[in-house]
Amino acid sequence: MDITAIAKEFTKFYYEQFAGGRQNLAPLYRPHSMLTWEGKPFQGGASIVQHLTELPFEKVAHKISTFDAQPSSLDMSTLLINVTGLLRVDGDQELQFSQVFVLAKEGESFYVYVHQPGVETSLRNRLQAQ
Repeated sequence: MDITAIAKEFTKFYYEQFAGGRQNLAPLYRPHSMLTWEGKPFQGGASIVQHLTELPFEKVAHKISTFDAQPSSLDMSTLLINVTGLLRVDGDQELQFSQVFVLAKEGESFYVYVHQPGVETSLRNRLQAQ
């Protein structure tokens, strides 16, 4: 299993879908998947995607600087991916972001088990300033 290739493919797919229509992220999550945003937990694909689609911006572009991947279990059934970069929301100035994903193996593919964004404070401040 080529962990770097899996992380690269996942990262590319995730951010393309996020930019093109956040509702398209639903297949990546399962009923027990988790997202925590500013201390508020969301569980399950429907809840996570609803939150992501209700974020108060129209356009978002991510510029990935780095992604690091490593197994997070001895049997390689989960992978930890850390992504850093810049994002631009509705054409405003770029903000730094980081996100951590834990992917869990399901058959021959992976799904998002845990998703932790690390940009919400910068993004919240930007949105409140409008």
